[in-house]
Amino acid sequence: MEVLWKQGRASIREVQEAFPEKKRQLTRRFQTLVYRREGKQAGRRVRKVGNFHIFEAAVSRELAQRKLVDDFLALFGGRTQPVMAHGIESGRLTLADVKEAEKILRSVEEKERR
Repeated sequence: MEVLWKQGRASIREVQEAFPEKKRQLTRRFQTLVYRREGKQAGRRVRKVGNFHIFEAAVSRELAQRKLVDDFLALFGGRTQPVMAHGIESGRLTLADVKEAEKILRSVEEKERR
């Protein structure tokens, strides 16, 4: 998806070539991955050139991230506290992150008051 978000449109080969050579897999495997994204309505074919298709992202990066986070939090019964605790303990959640989260919370609360 990253390639489609960055480039806008790409063929399966272009998606494959965006990966470092060591991480490139067989072309059939990349085809399977791209077609699965299409099946999940995350990507779509926009045209055919010769014997290959050109794909684009069907969902924005933001929407995909929100869905992924929602699905992830569902594993914790919707609770964010275990995830935040791990982020703090691992050093991945910084004070700057917390301050940014506070800003967002204040903004949401302000909108709800209106």
